[in-house]
Amino acid sequence: MTTVLLADDQRLVRAGFRSILDGEPDLDVVGEAADGAEALTLVRELRPDVVLMDVRMPELDGLEATSRIVADPALAGVRVVILTTFDLDDYVYGALRAGASGFLVKDTEPMELIHAVRVVARGDALIAPSITRRLISEIAGRAAKPVPNSRLNALTEREREVLELVAAGLSNDEIAERLVLSPATAKTHVSRILTKLDSRDRAQLVVLAYEAGLVTPGWLG
Repeated sequence: MTTVLLADDQRLVRAGFRSILDGEPDLDVVGEAADGAEALTLVRELRPDVVLMDVRMPELDGLEATSRIVADPALAGVRVVILTTFDLDDYVYGALRAGASGFLVKDTEPMELIHAVRVVARGDALIAPSITRRLISEIAGRAAKPVPNSRLNALTEREREVLELVAAGLSNDEIAERLVLSPATAKTHVSRILTKLDSRDRAQLVVLAYEAGLVTPGWLG
């Protein structure tokens, strides 16, 4: 069972998400928060698998709440998905930089919401598939000038190839197809990269790859 916490200052948004998620046998909404401070308190108390976190909330905004969750070793198993809208793209890079596992548009289709929660909970994908690649390119373009990262030296040539594809938003199955590997082998490579780069999840790998200049927006085509 995947447990979910909803953090949004709009009651109707929380109610809508709850009705969608609670209808799934493997998903359980265990709490709701109306602001960032309350979200932080409930996360520490309930230890949910996934937090759907609004950006703009009173008391404490979603980015700061996310940063505090990620910084707490006791909450290492918690994954945060930032809720945003297309006109809030400026927040998306900040969300990933803060340690969020991904982001989701508020008006997403119900099945995309359900899918996003499931894949983020297991760490197999970044964000809702319908918006992943376009927005990754857009937000990456906002990154500062690339800064070489010595940690990348620990990667093998194949692992660097895999990291580039992760940064482009490809799933393990897509990586396997492009590099002519088995899905299991692709997954093993991603796991080793996460360990070598001391990264929490795929979202952090995306940020690291762009900031280090390993990939640039639109390179994959």
